[in-house]
Amino acid sequence: MTTPFPFTAVVGQDDLRLALLLNAVSPAVGGVLVRGEKGTAKSTAVRALSALMPQVPVVAGCRFSCDPGAPDPACPDGPHEEAGAGTRRPARMVELPVGASEDRLVGALDIERALAEGVKAFEPGLLADAHRGILYVDEVNLLHDHLVDLLLDAAAMGASYVEREGVSVRHAARFLLVGTMNPEEGELRPQLLDRFGLTVEVAASREPEQRVEVVRRRLAYDDDPGGFAARWADEEAAVRARIVAARELLPSVRLGDGALRQIAATCAAFEVDGMRADIVMARTATALAAWAGRTDVLAEDVRQAALLALPHRRRRNPFDAPGLDEDKLDRTLEEFGGEGDEDPDPDGPGGGGGQPPSEGPQGEGPQGEGGSGARPEAGDGGEPQPSGAGAGEQSAVRAAEPFRTKVLSVPGIGEGAAGRRSRARTEHGRTTGARRPQGALTKLHLAATVQAAAPHQRARGRSGRGLVVRRDDLRQAVREGREGNLVLFVVDASGSMAARQRMSAVKGAVLSLLLDAYQRRDKVGLVTFRGSAADVALPPTSSVDAAAARLESLPTGGRTPLAAGLLKAHEVLRVERLRDPARRALVVVVTDGRATGGPEPVALAGRAARLFAAEGVASVVVDCESGPVRLGLAGQLAGELGGTAVTLDELRADSIAGLVRDVQGGSKRRIA
Repeated sequence: MTTPFPFTAVVGQDDLRLALLLNAVSPAVGGVLVRGEKGTAKSTAVRALSALMPQVPVVAGCRFSCDPGAPDPACPDGPHEEAGAGTRRPARMVELPVGASEDRLVGALDIERALAEGVKAFEPGLLADAHRGILYVDEVNLLHDHLVDLLLDAAAMGASYVEREGVSVRHAARFLLVGTMNPEEGELRPQLLDRFGLTVEVAASREPEQRVEVVRRRLAYDDDPGGFAARWADEEAAVRARIVAARELLPSVRLGDGALRQIAATCAAFEVDGMRADIVMARTATALAAWAGRTDVLAEDVRQAALLALPHRRRRNPFDAPGLDEDKLDRTLEEFGGEGDEDPDPDGPGGGGGQPPSEGPQGEGPQGEGGSGARPEAGDGGEPQPSGAGAGEQSAVRAAEPFRTKVLSVPGIGEGAAGRRSRARTEHGRTTGARRPQGALTKLHLAATVQAAAPHQRARGRSGRGLVVRRDDLRQAVREGREGNLVLFVVDASGSMAARQRMSAVKGAVLSLLLDAYQRRDKVGLVTFRGSAADVALPPTSSVDAAAARLESLPTGGRTPLAAGLLKAHEVLRVERLRDPARRALVVVVTDGRATGGPEPVALAGRAARLFAAEGVASVVVDCESGPVRLGLAGQLAGELGGTAVTLDELRADSIAGLVRDVQGGSKRRIA
């Protein structure tokens, strides 16, 4: 077994370590979501935490880790009335892979035995394995929505339910939930963000000395993992003992009315929805006091709890980065200060007590770097800022208010990743038919199974009331739902589009389409063309806010190389098909249809457009032409693409079912 990197040897990342430790002290806090760029010790710190968790007593032989002192009466391996003292084992850390199936997460029920024998043959899943331990989901933002729903429901209820055709199994599932994600790869839905108790933003340190220490410790660990861990054994033991002491102290911590008023006022001031934030803040502040060895919650505990529990819950626009106005927080705490607001202990959370014990030089895990920091603002990532016409448009796109757009969808039925845009055969949705299972049975079609088994009952010697069912009789339900698509924006940024008012409207429209893509769980990409060439401003990604940031800094001006933009988009789609062949594409070309530059620019653009039509790629042209005299070039381009044209005004209508042209049926409708 690989020796984990010591938790106390992680350099910096104080907020991350504190959030993890608070959940170890009080799992009722509700878990941690760790957001940050790659290489910032997210996974390292989480894996290291498992070594600090106290051992748990379990009933010998129970696959569901029942506590011998209070066994679960509904345990599938029960009853455990004579459990006795049981045995002790280390707390588990279970990892949920991004590509896991529903059965792998919640467990699998043998439907054949349940129907034929009336036996609940249940194979536990990862939720059962994680009971009374840690469930770690790396890249939680890439997990399918229905799996996230199951995961968070189990975390909230402390139990997992598996139900198939009237047969159900329930078992306890209480665990410390930790998710990590890179925001560049896409965001979680707000309602799912709210289910994580705390959130932490991590970033690599910009201090050379700290980065040196990161490398030094990483190399030392790689050379001799066991020896490196041994050098940190005393610090690890001290933190482990402190967790145990804080757990024992936790029931004695007093949360006074003054602290409760501050919590309620803070949640109201930041306009968080519902009451979950208040409850999480109260539990976090109590855990902070216990971690500091105190029995009273102080104002500093409330402040630290707010910084961990509210950034991902505050009311914000979809493309805003999470964050909290600390000046506003301090004013609110001061205004509603009350009992329990005396100066914090210098060894408390604000004076060092909120962090792990002294660890010698600040260090780091194998992938991490120290210091927590806010995400850079859009445009701060080293990209050149536009000048001239492009610079003048930045304020315009910031001021543009997104609007609800018509539904753009891909015709036909796909089999891509679950989402909310186009029709698809999925694991979840309405049942449309039945088929023989290919591999393990996941969704039984009961009527079709009975129909397949019924003609053979006499031959199988049926004599009682039960139905004799064999594996060949089982039928898998075929379900239709919705999939997410790749929405590839091809945006004309040439001089013909550069008039301030028009470009502001164009950016507002694309921003609205991006918001729609965010809500429908699409991947997005952005190709722009101007001057003499086209650029991939954003390769296909699940991070819609990254596309919005690229759009904000979009420079404009120059000639209109429409053919170059289309050819670049065609190449992007070709590469993406190799990476994700099941995900269908929708190309959205935003242009006035003009083509200039080079020999025969219009004819060349037409040939490029016909490549999409030949391959059956669904496409929409957003016609940006304005003024009393219109040439209709965007409509002609849509015809060459085999798609549909829609004006900026038409984009705002309530419904456009069938807007995208059916490339096989030859429909030439603009609006259904």
